[in-house]
Amino acid sequence: MKLKGKKIILGITGSIAAYKSIILLRFLIKEGAEVKVIITPAAKEFVSPLVLSTLSKNKVLIDLFEENSWANHVELGRWADLMLIAPLSCNTLAKMANGLCDNLLLAVYLSATCPVMVAPAMDEDMWKHISTKNNIDRIQAYGNIILPVEKGELASGLTGEGRMAEPEQIVQHIERFFLNRNDFTGTKALITAGPTYEAIDPVRFIGNHSSGKMGIALAEELTRRGAEVILVLGPSTQEINCRLSKLIRVQNAGEMYDACMQEFSSCTIAIMSAAVADYTPVQKAEQKIKKS
Repeated sequence: MKLKGKKIILGITGSIAAYKSIILLRFLIKEGAEVKVIITPAAKEFVSPLVLSTLSKNKVLIDLFEENSWANHVELGRWADLMLIAPLSCNTLAKMANGLCDNLLLAVYLSATCPVMVAPAMDEDMWKHISTKNNIDRIQAYGNIILPVEKGELASGLTGEGRMAEPEQIVQHIERFFLNRNDFTGTKALITAGPTYEAIDPVRFIGNHSSGKMGIALAEELTRRGAEVILVLGPSTQEINCRLSKLIRVQNAGEMYDACMQEFSSCTIAIMSAAVADYTPVQKAEQKIKKS
C-alpha cells in the first residue's frame, strides 16, 4: 500500500466526471490512504454522498454550517498531506483563481497548508477558452499542481481535450508526488536565473531578453522536493512562488559571480541557468553619453 498513512482531502465539484471520483476514492483507500471527502452543493446532483461516505468511512462534508455546528475548514486544511480536487469544474477553477469562498470546499482550499492537486474536467471549448487558460495559469502560479486533461469522447458528444484524467493515472501522480516530495532533503542547491544588465552609462545597458522563468521553476521544484535553495537572480519581474532559503538579487555579471563564489563552497548542487550577458563595457560612463 503505497499511500499508507497519507491523509488526503478529496474535493468533488459539479461535473459529469464526478462519477470517476467514486472509483478514484476506492483506489486511494485500497492504497492505504485516509480520505475525507468534501463536495460542492452542485456535486450532489452527480454523485451520492451516501456512496462516498460508505467507501471513505468518513462523513461527507458539504456545507459550512449544519444544524447548530460549523465545519472547521481551518482544521481540515491543516489535517491533510494533500488536497486533491477531482474533478475540477470550470466554475470552481474560476473561483479558485480569484479567491472566492462561497462553499466549504473553497474555504478549505483557501485554508490549506498542504499541497493542492487538481484534475480539470470540462468540454473542449470551455477548456480552450482564453479565460480558462488564464485561470489555469493563475492557480498554477499559486503553487497548485495541475494534472493534464485527457483527449477523447466528451459528455457533449464531441471528441477532444477536456476529459478528466483516469483514476488510475491520478493515483500514479499522487504516488510519484509523495515519492519525490522529500528526495532532496538535506541538499543545498545554488541556482542562477535571469539576465544580467551590463551598464554603459546610468541609462543604457547591454543585456538580453531572458525572463528567468527556467531558473525560478528549478528553484521552486527543488524547494518542493525538500532542498534548501539559494537563488541568485538577475533583473527579472517573474514571481517566485516558494519559500527560498536565500534570494540574492543582482544586476550585472560581476555581482552574480561574486554572489555565486560566496555561496558555492557550502552547496551540494549548482545549476547555472542564468543567461549572463556576453559582453560588458570596459568603462561605465558616470553620466548619460550624448547621442553625438
